[in-house]
Amino acid sequence: MGIVAKGAKCNVEGCDQDGARSLNTTKVENAGLRVNSKGKKTILCKDHYKEWKKESKDDRELERARFNKF
Repeated sequence: MGIVAKGAKCNVEGCDQDGARSLNTTKVENAGLRVNSKGKKTILCKDHYKEWKKESKDDRELERARFNKF
């Protein structure tokens, strides 16, 4: 059973919604979200996860392109 399933709250400053996803803290901070988590993982609610996906779209595409060698 993961930390999200146990009912963890969103780690973004000023948000108290239930968590939906767990992501690497440095990746979340690089996307511009301000988190109050000091551990390796950060919990994001559905709204902040959607915001993270929009902000990190270019970075994730570049990361995938590095592994697609034909």
